[in-house]
Amino acid sequence: MIDQLYRKAVLTVSGQKFVEDLVRSRAWSVAQRFVAGEDAASALQAVRELEGDGILGNLDLLGEFVASPEKANEFAEKVLSLLDQANAAGIPPYVSIKLSSVGQGQTVNGEDLGLTNARRIVGRAKQYGGFVCLDMEDHPRVDITLAQFRTLVNEFGNGSVGTVLQSYLYRSEADLAALQDLHPNLRIVKGAYLEPESVAMPDKADVDASYRRLVYAQMKAGNYVNVATHDESIIEDVKHFVLAHGISRDMFEFQMLYGIRRDLQKELAQQGYRVRAYIPYGRDWYAYFSRRIAERPANVMFVLRGMLKG
Repeated sequence: MIDQLYRKAVLTVSGQKFVEDLVRSRAWSVAQRFVAGEDAASALQAVRELEGDGILGNLDLLGEFVASPEKANEFAEKVLSLLDQANAAGIPPYVSIKLSSVGQGQTVNGEDLGLTNARRIVGRAKQYGGFVCLDMEDHPRVDITLAQFRTLVNEFGNGSVGTVLQSYLYRSEADLAALQDLHPNLRIVKGAYLEPESVAMPDKADVDASYRRLVYAQMKAGNYVNVATHDESIIEDVKHFVLAHGISRDMFEFQMLYGIRRDLQKELAQQGYRVRAYIPYGRDWYAYFSRRIAERPANVMFVLRGMLKG
């Protein structure tokens, strides 16, 4: 409950315009701990550096809730350009996108623009032998995101597109069961949005228990799972689970955030596990940065110290 109250307080304060203006003006040097840079070249360089430690990359151009079709199409073009640049650099493109950033909820020519642009992006990624993960956003977007995920899997296959389930949502276990006919590639996260207690579990112990159930169910179904957590107790439990159930290391990977627990990422890679870092980049970094700060009280002090030095 304390974790929930802390996160709510940070996200409420960070939503104030004057706070955003202050942080944007003073904290970019601090934000670079969590954000690879403001352009694709910086992000691809981060991938190269991680590859040296045996760690893969998952690139995410930051941005969400784009208000106009023109801006949505512009954002989609930037993602397509990222795929082109990664392929040209010899990096198998693996990207995450928020469907709201490419037009989800806006109808153009009789179709949801988010789905139209996602088709373009997944098609390009498949052409290059790459992969697209449809990020999950706040709870009002879950139904439409899962429906569009189903459409894209039916068109491009589950080897080219995946999505995310959030363990703090009460509905996620039912969503997992409903997706099983697709044999989906899923990333399991705890959830970082400020959600009402009517839809999201307020207690960390419940969220953690839900997380384990989702991961184990996906593994037992024989589907690929991205275990996206820095929680070492969960990571150790997953290691024991796969040994006990004879699950191949080719059927899962650990995913962590860029700039957080690099030591743990390297340690897991050295142990022979597949590890992938979620690498955000772009100028629209504030919302993502705020959610990272809301995860741990120590992150607030890190930011304050950096701003005072600036």
